[in-house]
Amino acid sequence: MWRKSSRSNGSGNCVEVADNLPEVVGLRDSKDPTGPTLAFEPAAWSRFVLGLKEHDLSC
Repeated sequence: MWRKSSRSNGSGNCVEVADNLPEVVGLRDSKDPTGPTLAFEPAAWSRFVLGLKEHDLSC
């Protein structure tokens, strides 16, 4: 099941994540749901998300 990122805004530049799949976390562009996806191992995805939370990436 795909869901929009909680950080997505109304600009239309959104990503969707599928984190309910066994052994993989999927990522895709919400504007192109039939397009390519990225697949991550759950541990790698967790490290990525924790890294984002540790740094303020706002402009």
